[in-house]
Amino acid sequence: MSHGPQWPLDPDRLLPAEPAQRAVARRIHRATAELPIVSPHGHVDPGLLLRDEPFADPATLFITPDHYVTRLLHADGVSLDDLAAGATELSEDRSRQVWRHLCERWTLLAGTSVRTWLEAELVDIFEVPERPSAGSADRIFDHLCERLAEPTYRPRALFERFDISVLATTDDPCSDLADHAALAADPSWQGRVVPTFRPDRYLEPERSTWVDDVARLGEAAGVEVGHYRGYVAALEERRRLFVERGATSADHSHADVGCAPLTDAEAGRIYAAALAGSATEAEATAFRRHMLGEMARMSCDDGLAMTIHPAVSRNHHTPTFERHGPDTGHDIPTTVEFTRALRPMLERYGTHPGFHLVLFTLDETVWSRELAPLAGFYPSVFVGVPWWFLDAPDAMRRFREAITDTVGFSRTSGFVDDTRAFCSIPARHDTARRIDAGYLAQLVVEHRLDEDEATAIAIDIAGDQARRVFKL
Repeated sequence: MSHGPQWPLDPDRLLPAEPAQRAVARRIHRATAELPIVSPHGHVDPGLLLRDEPFADPATLFITPDHYVTRLLHADGVSLDDLAAGATELSEDRSRQVWRHLCERWTLLAGTSVRTWLEAELVDIFEVPERPSAGSADRIFDHLCERLAEPTYRPRALFERFDISVLATTDDPCSDLADHAALAADPSWQGRVVPTFRPDRYLEPERSTWVDDVARLGEAAGVEVGHYRGYVAALEERRRLFVERGATSADHSHADVGCAPLTDAEAGRIYAAALAGSATEAEATAFRRHMLGEMARMSCDDGLAMTIHPAVSRNHHTPTFERHGPDTGHDIPTTVEFTRALRPMLERYGTHPGFHLVLFTLDETVWSRELAPLAGFYPSVFVGVPWWFLDAPDAMRRFREAITDTVGFSRTSGFVDDTRAFCSIPARHDTARRIDAGYLAQLVVEHRLDEDEATAIAIDIAGDQARRVFKL
């Protein structure tokens, strides 16, 4: 590849523009920039690190698995077929075609967090010396292929290079966690990768696959699930296995955070009706809300931190879902209410020693109105940092401005990258560290914090805070 002038990444990117504040932010960021990465919630396949095979090609590394990247390209008229959405391996010609789609539309990403991450990946990790464009697409593609063929760009080498202290995956309760077990038993592997229990599909009788899913749950647990008590026991048994395999948290995402309890008799009646296919929509919703409360009870028993990120309209475009499946860019946020909905759970478990409840949202209006006040009283509640559509620089700043007066920094979760794109992990964490450095610098220049205290806070929220909240 012909190397022109190095494509610049400004060392002050994302730091405040005001000179005095920027100078403080530089020093704070410098204290956190080289800290190990704690990734308590994401979607990287543990088999990637177990097999440690070279990444197949640039398109399946940067584009096809990442709905962050494909969304705007699709909105510009590029079909998901042309982007090979979800593909894990492509021929060289096909991969090159997909890569061209991104480079030809690079300007579409201007101002987005996706572009911030991609720029950092391409420059800092892969040493790409020129910006993507229609004219540079093939040169960059060839450069990336050369890099991917090198041993230093295999998954384990990058894991070490990224200095990932711990990486949490997201796993189906019926998974045998074989890749996790094999990775932990591999004497050549020194990293830490832990599973996360994600039971949504088993708690929602309104899903068309629920009856079959519950049958699989019972089979995996070795428990008869023809009755409600067996079903609950099966969930408890699978959680026990996850804890044995190193899990420290359970992750939940439903239409709302309702958790009103049912009596055992009523729960059993609705469960039987759901198995028979005769439960009403209202009954199915009541059962799902009851089971979210049961998940909190189980977290108090087994110690798994409980995270909830509700209110997403999944698979908004049915034809796309039917053709390409879930997680292909058309999950759309909706509004959500926490205070009244969570009261039954918090009445029972909000002061339970050891219960950790991390509340995420895609609805910014609840940050100061609901989440910060809840976390400011209940010792169990932590405010999840901005994620998904909100893990962008401006939203991260708004988050700190909205909640800090009420809860400070200690009642927040630490950064969550929530990514399927392995190489984006360091870029996402660095973005969060830069934004937090800028916000803390503002408090310093306003004489609301001393710089040494601000630096200590930045160091804590870059790592140890997530370890405490997610029990890592």
